[in-house]
Formats: sequence, structure tokens, C-alpha cells
Amino acid sequence: MRLCILTFLFCCFSILIFAQKKVTISGYVRDKQSGEALIAATVYIKELEIGAQTNNYGFYSLTLPSGQYNVIYSYIGYATQTEVMSLVESKHFDAELLSKAALKEVEVLATSRKDENVKTTEMGTISMSVEQIKNLPVIFGEVDILKALQLMPGVQSAGEGNSGFYVRGGGPDQNLVLLDDAVVYNPGHLFGFFSVFNSDAVKNITLIKGSMPASYGGRLSSVVDVSMKEGNVNEYHAQGGIGLIASRLTIEGPLEKHKGSFVLSGRRTYLDVLMQPFTKNGSFSGSGYYFYDANLKANFAFSQRDHVYLSGYFGRDKFKFNSAGSSFKAEIPWGNSTATLRYNHLFGDRLFMNTSLIYNEYQFSFGGSQSDFELKLSSGIKDWNGKVDFDYFAANNHHFKWGLNYTHHKFIPNQISGKTGDTELKPNNALIKYAHEAGVYVQDDFELFDWLRINAGLRYSFFAQRGPYWRYSYDMNQNKTDSTYYSAGSIVKNYGGLEPRLNVRFSLSPTSSIKASVVKSYQYIHLVTNNGTTLPTDLWVPSTYVVQPQSAWQYSLGYFQNLWDNKVETSVEVYYKYMKNQIEYREGYTPTSPTRDPELDYVFGNGTAYGAEFFINKTKGKFTGWIGYTLSWTWRKFPQLNNGESYPAKYDRRHDLSIVATYEHSKRWTFSGVFVYGSGNAITLPTNYYFVEQQLTPEYSKLNAYRLFPYHRLDLSAVYTPKHKKPHRWKSSWAFSIYNVYSRQNPYFLYVDSRGNTSQGVEVKVKQVSIFPILPSITYNFSF
Repeated sequence: MRLCILTFLFCCFSILIFAQKKVTISGYVRDKQSGEALIAATVYIKELEIGAQTNNYGFYSLTLPSGQYNVIYSYIGYATQTEVMSLVESKHFDAELLSKAALKEVEVLATSRKDENVKTTEMGTISMSVEQIKNLPVIFGEVDILKALQLMPGVQSAGEGNSGFYVRGGGPDQNLVLLDDAVVYNPGHLFGFFSVFNSDAVKNITLIKGSMPASYGGRLSSVVDVSMKEGNVNEYHAQGGIGLIASRLTIEGPLEKHKGSFVLSGRRTYLDVLMQPFTKNGSFSGSGYYFYDANLKANFAFSQRDHVYLSGYFGRDKFKFNSAGSSFKAEIPWGNSTATLRYNHLFGDRLFMNTSLIYNEYQFSFGGSQSDFELKLSSGIKDWNGKVDFDYFAANNHHFKWGLNYTHHKFIPNQISGKTGDTELKPNNALIKYAHEAGVYVQDDFELFDWLRINAGLRYSFFAQRGPYWRYSYDMNQNKTDSTYYSAGSIVKNYGGLEPRLNVRFSLSPTSSIKASVVKSYQYIHLVTNNGTTLPTDLWVPSTYVVQPQSAWQYSLGYFQNLWDNKVETSVEVYYKYMKNQIEYREGYTPTSPTRDPELDYVFGNGTAYGAEFFINKTKGKFTGWIGYTLSWTWRKFPQLNNGESYPAKYDRRHDLSIVATYEHSKRWTFSGVFVYGSGNAITLPTNYYFVEQQLTPEYSKLNAYRLFPYHRLDLSAVYTPKHKKPHRWKSSWAFSIYNVYSRQNPYFLYVDSRGNTSQGVEVKVKQVSIFPILPSITYNFSF
């Protein structure tokens, strides 16, 4: 009897243990042809209706009860792969997906997990594939990632043809632009008309509009996270393109097959070469402009658990001016440099670690000479950054992230030197500033109930200006009266604060949900712009004892609905953002001595931004595209500006509409069209003129009391891809594009033209400058 009872209890205990046993399935999701890791790919367990996304290195981990499951791997633009697995023990499985471009007769029916748009906690988050962007119309034949992001609701263009952008009422400095974790301080070429990102070297682009998780910090408005390609681990390939003003070439291949790879990409314009015949014998012989950039990335897997990545970017714009009629010459180079070294390690099958060492730099310089006089002016910012991040996929399917980072900043507002004859000018350039910036964070993404999912995080950030530094006191006339010296390493002023982040998703049905988010952010470095500046001379400055950090609270609420078996995704989001310690130049400011500390000319105030974003996105079928519309208000209030009254910010834009359509007519032809409309930017204009001591003196309106004319244009493109009966290693396509089809004369800026004198009278007119009429372009793309 005792033996039977013991046997029965043992069996019951064994059954209980088996029923409670959980196993973990983990691994990587990669491109089958190249071996590239797929970021944010979806792993979905059909029977349990649970899933996970891969991290920035393609790693995933799911813990579930033992049993037999259909595990579905999917990624946008790739064929869905289903694996039937009998999971009794924990298992490592690497999925390899075949891209849509690589398929011949296979129709891709599912390109993302069902209802993913409504299941996650993400709000205001947009991921775009490079292949999708390459089908859109472009200016001068150059594919531009940042211009594609401008077509999304809540993202506004900085101006005609400009790659700069504003997000939800924030300034251009409030966007954190990352390339392989390295900050890119100036993301534009050709005075902003092109972005620094070569599309052939880019793998993934993600935009987060305000609802930033705790892992990101340092900016108030948005994150643009760009990941470079890793290179093909299986075989050597090359691709490139020849356009009207620029050409590019990318080479990739294995360092050791299936273990490591590299990618090398370069791009250069030949505007200087095209202009040479027109300036060779003219007044501006020897003048010209061009830009170039280079991307390099290499990676190697020492084992299944250890991986090293090294990536870098170097880009320069160069403008050169020569005047045959005088001895004046000028050369203006500027650009970014970045380098990132990363080490991944996998502890077990749930804990993933990434350690990064990062260097980035932005430099601007001006060199001019006339006869025996020479002058050089330079400015910039240089960072050294170290960070470590952990991903922990817990047994109860909580996804924890935590980490810390440290950055050492060096700010160079203005450095001046020169010489005349044998005399050298070397003033004491005491405006260099140094600072420490650090942050630590923790966040958790989990599903509390079937209808409730939460992403909660907390970040603490710290910033300190350090010596060597001279701190001066000034009288009412801004003359120096006293000084204090801070030695190297000593703290001049420090700031810090907690930044709570919360995103919540409430499911209403399998195809609809409501999402809400609350985000607090601090920003310790600032870009102070002068509207009169026409070159990239805007200064990055740190928080100091005078300049306090910017901060913002943003609240968002959205409704998300998928229609017709997920062929169409729709959303409506409303937001409100309150910003403190915004920075502008004082009223009437004009640049003076480059050795004068610019802090003396700053004024500080607050801002608000609120609006609604509407989005309809068709994701499947031969005809795809989206409609995005934003209704928004952006206000600023500074005690020292506009008599202390609120005024619309320069980038306050009431209406912003984008319509994008792509039609895949056949395997040979793909057609696309883009229509954009936006209310005019706010500007300040003179309302009256007076003669004061024989000088015509304007009286201006209140700040930004007037508007430019509305901006709108239509772009069209067609991509022709020749098809061969027999397989060819050489593949090519022709991209035809028309920018501004009906040649709309959109305003680039306005200026006031006055003619006459005191005796005959003066005629004053406001005139508009437009730069881009209808612009056709053609680009030949190839790969082999």
C-alpha cells in the first residue's frame, strides 16, 4: 500500500513538474542571401498568440511551456517562414528569411505579423525600408532618407529641397540623429539639400516621434536611428549608381565565410567638374563646390556568443571661391566624422549584452585671403562616448532593458587666427568648453493582460560643465568686471534629473487598440541658430552656469485600426508638448566679434506644441502608399522678445499633407508619385519705413506675424528594371524622376527691395526668391 501511494505521488509530482516546465527558444533572424541581421523582425507563436521582436542585432528570445508549436518568422519585405517545432528542451534556432527582391515566382502574401500595428506599445514610431525609399521620386537623382521621413505625419520639412526637419513643434537641434550609435550633428550636404546618408550603405531606418523609450536620451523631440549594412557573409557583391550630379559605389563581401564580412561605400558629387567649363575663363575661374562621403563597416563572429563590429563614416563639403577681378579667395570645408566599435556577448539564452566605444566630430572652417592678409575661423564639437546595454528576455516574457552611457564633450564655438605679412594673429581663444554627460536607464516591456500591454522605463541623466574655463562677470554694458578660473577637471556647473517614460496599449478588438504615452526629457546641448546665416555656421553649445538645460513633457493619445485583413493600417494621434528653457538670440542680434562669448546674446523662454496626426497606410498589393495629414500649433514665449507676448515659432505650420503612391505595374516597371502641401512658415516683415538722419529705417511687425505663401508640389518617378531570360550576375535599373512637375514657384525666402531717395521718394517691395522649378533627372543603378 505504501509503495502504491509513493508511486502515485511520484507520478503526480512528475506530471506537475512536466506541466509547469518552460523552455526557451532563442537565436537570430537573418537575411538568407547576405547573412545580414534583421532588426525588429517578428517571431510569433501561433498557438499561444504571443510574440517578440529581434533587437538591434537580430537576436530574439521567447520562453514558453514545452510543447509543439508553429513558430512564424516575418519581416517587412521578406517571405514569411513557418517552423513546426517540438520544444521539450530549450533550443537555439537561427531563421534565414528570403527577401521579396530575391523571389522570382513566389508571391509574398504576408510581410509582417498580423495586427502588429495595433499589438505593440509603440506610438509615433516609423520604420522604413531602403527599397521602399528608392522607388520614391528624388531631386537630382539622389535617394534621400531624411526627405522620405518628411513625408510622414508630424514631420515637417525645413524648406524647399532641404533635408532638415522639425518634429512635433521641436527645433532642429531637438532631433537625435544616430548612425550606428554615433551622433551626427549636421545631417546635411549641399547646405541641407541632401542628407549625409548614402542609401546603398544603409540597412534600417527608424523614426521615433516623441514617445521615446528610456534607452534614448539627450533630445526632446525625436530619434532617427540609422543602422549601416554589415556586408554579405556568403559572397562578394558590388552595387552603385550614376546620376546627374553624383555617383556612388558600394563593395561588400566575406572576411571569412559565414563568420565575418565588410562593406565599403563611397559617394561624390561632380558639381565642380560640371561648373568648370562655365567658370574656366570667367570672373570666378577656380570656384566650385562638391561633397563626398565614405562608409566602412566590418564585423566578425568569434563564436555563436561573441561578435565584434567596427564602423565609421567620413564626409566633407567643400566650397571654394576665387575672383579673377580681385585677390580675394575663400575656402569653406565642413563635415562629420564618426567611428563605432561594438562588442556583443550572449549570456545563456536570455541575456544579451552590447558594449560600445564611439567617437564623433563635426567641424566647420572658413579660410579667406586677400593680398598678404589671411584669416581662418573654425568651430565644431567633438565627443568620446562609452556605453553598455543589456537585453534580458525573462521567463514570464518580460523584456527588460538597462544600461548606462558616458560622453565627454568638447565644444569649439569660434577659433580665429590669421596673419598679415610677417605678423601672425593668434588671439587667446578662451571660448572652448568641456562637459561630462551621463545617463543610466531601466525599462520593461510586458503584457499584463491580453488587453493591456505596458512599456515603462526610468532614466536618470547628468550633465556637468568642467574646466579649464574662465568665468567672467559683466556690468550692464557687458564689460568684464571680474573673473573666476576653473582648473582642468573641476566642475563649473552641473545639472541632472529623472526622466520617466510610459507607453500603454489597450486592445479593443483583434484589429484595433488605443495607445497612450507620457515622456519627460532633458536636453543639455543646444543648437542656436541665426535666421540671417546662410552657411552651416550655427553653433552647438553646452548647458553652463548661464544656459540651463531644455526640458519637456509630452503627452500622446492614439487610436489604431487595421482594415481588410491588415492590408490597410490607420491611426489618429493627438499630442501636447510643453518645453522649458528654449533658446533664441536677443532681439536685434547681429554677429560681431568671433571672440565674444555667444552666451551674452542668448535669451530664454518656453514653448508649447500640440496637434493631431492622421495616417492611412496601404501595405499590401501592387498598389501601396500612404496619406499623412497633420494639424498643429507651435508657440514660443520669451520675456525679452515680442514684448513678452506669445508668438508662433518659425516652423509653426497649421496644415501639412503628404500623399505617396507606388504602383508595381510589372516586374519591369514601378511607378511612384508624391504630392505635398504645407502652410507657409511664419516670418517677420517690416510694416513701416522712416528716414532717420537720411537713412531709411524699417519698423518691423510683431515676431512671425506674417506667413510665406503655402508650399505645394507634385513629384513623379518611374523605375525600369530590365529582365533577362537567362540568369545574369549583372543587374541594373533606370530611375526616371521629375521633381516639381507643374513648376510651382515655392518661396525659399523673402527679402525687401527698396529704391529711391529722400528727394524723389522711396519704393519698397517685398520680393520672393524661388530656387527649384521643374527638375527632371535620370539615374542608372547597377549591382553584380
